[in-house]
Amino acid sequence: MTPRITVSLRTFAAEDPGDWSYLFDLARAADDAGVDRLVVSDHVVFGENLEAYGDPQAGGVEGGKQPTGPDGHWLEPLTVLTAVAAQTSRIRLGTYILLAALRRPVVLAKQLSTLDVISGGRVDLGVGIGWQREEYDAAGLDYGSRGRLLDEALEICQTLWREQSANYGDAKNIHMMPKPVQPGGVPIWVSGRCNERVAHRLARFGSGWIPWGDDADNPAQSIPRMREMVDAAGGNGASLSVLAPAGKMERLPEIVAAGVTDVLAFVKVPPDYDGARAAYVELVEKIKTS
Repeated sequence: MTPRITVSLRTFAAEDPGDWSYLFDLARAADDAGVDRLVVSDHVVFGENLEAYGDPQAGGVEGGKQPTGPDGHWLEPLTVLTAVAAQTSRIRLGTYILLAALRRPVVLAKQLSTLDVISGGRVDLGVGIGWQREEYDAAGLDYGSRGRLLDEALEICQTLWREQSANYGDAKNIHMMPKPVQPGGVPIWVSGRCNERVAHRLARFGSGWIPWGDDADNPAQSIPRMREMVDAAGGNGASLSVLAPAGKMERLPEIVAAGVTDVLAFVKVPPDYDGARAAYVELVEKIKTS
């Protein structure tokens, strides 16, 4: 099986680049070159304890380093994807990952539904709990409850997307139009390690899994285990798509055989349309012939 190809649009910078218009050249280049999905990352604010990114207990990655300082410039992902949607025609648009619990769920549902409509049904929602306590503090939310807050946000989004007259919590007979173009609503990709909390989230809401940390590095072990855990949680593990880093190209057949359906390829491209398109075309050909 040839995996679907995802590339990341780098919507952050350690210092102000002054002009972000090159992002849209890169997005159009990926669209025209045949890349399947483009994803953007998310941070709303920063505290100064950036070492937490390297702490797996906080949700980070062992030995990981935050790519900017606290005053790095990070664009809001759904705003960027809205602009990209207006300048592309076929490439799917996703988050890798959105800290969905930081947003008010009813507003998030409306934003994503609108984006799905204006893009013609091209949106994928990748979500996770994040690693930074200060973002939750700044939003007035309990960092220790971030998993529950994420589940509540996803439940409300799917309810509003799927029900003509929605009921949740104290809200009764709530109508939200338009619904997303995609049947059942925007597909949700859950990021996290292979554990019961993530498995239950996938079983309830997920179309796909984004392995994190060591589980992303060793899909041959993590994917079968996660599929079993999703089944045990009442979901359908066999139907689960998996997005993982491609790593070295010679390793691609191995990770696809392990169950990776979507590869995230980190590729440096020139900041102009022609150069980027040539680099993306080369990437697509390499992956298709691997």
